Amino acid sequence: MPRSFNLSIESPTRVEQLHSAFAQEDYWLARLAAFGGGVDKLDSLTIGTDGSVAVVVVQDVHDQGLPKLTAKFYPRNWRIVHKETWSPIGGGLVRGEVSIASHGAPGSGFGTALLEPAQNGSRLNCTATVEFKVPLIGGTIESLIGRELDNSLLGLLRFTAKWITEHA
Repeated sequence: MPRSFNLSIESPTRVEQLHSAFAQEDYWLARLAAFGGGVDKLDSLTIGTDGSVAVVVVQDVHDQGLPKLTAKFYPRNWRIVHKETWSPIGGGLVRGEVSIASHGAPGSGFGTALLEPAQNGSRLNCTATVEFKVPLIGGTIESLIGRELDNSLLGLLRFTAKWITEHA
């Protein structure tokens, strides 16, 4: 059964700075190097005429050198496709949609986000749903992912703020 999580995180970076970073290939390459373990690949980065940013990242999981026992349970073409879309919606707000689909394993995730101005920068409000369809342990894995989501997003926002400062 899917599990949903709500979180809110503040960043010292303004909404327009975050959105601008999301539109730059150098940002994504640095982000993938920092968080992707060197195996995530930027598949596409598209900037819409409305200022929207659409990104697709692909991770070939078997290329990570899985332990032999684990690798036996998953197909050779096990891939995770991560998509993000960030769109300005007026009033200084940016709406985000994130999806993660696992091809070859039973997990997926979807989230919506709203970047909004805050007194000292911006606030990211996020709702995420995680589903891992494995009998007996799926719920445990979903809960673990949910607990880690807060730390992951906080680390990601810190990385982005630092990247913006270094590339201003």
